[in-house]
Amino acid sequence: MTEIACPTGEFARLLTPAELNAAKLTDWIASVRSADPPHLHSFTNGLELDRAAVDAGLAFPHHNGRTKAVNTRTKRIMRQMHGRAGLSLLRHRILLP
Repeated sequence: MTEIACPTGEFARLLTPAELNAAKLTDWIASVRSADPPHLHSFTNGLELDRAAVDAGLAFPHHNGRTKAVNTRTKRIMRQMHGRAGLSLLRHRILLP
């Protein structure tokens, strides 16, 4: 656990948006891979899969969390109503919570 605690704390500090975080993330990934904690390998691989989005998330203070929340809520309502009524009821449930 102590082997994982230090890199996890370093990554947590990267979550505060700053322009240099992309370079710091590259250094962090290299240090984690050289230290070889097996539990963080899949995490670093996942970060590398969508590196452009991760870099943007670490560098810019803007996000689309509110939009994603609305989309998730709409999809949940649609799943609950599957096979019932139609667009008018869906519209009513979305606009009048």
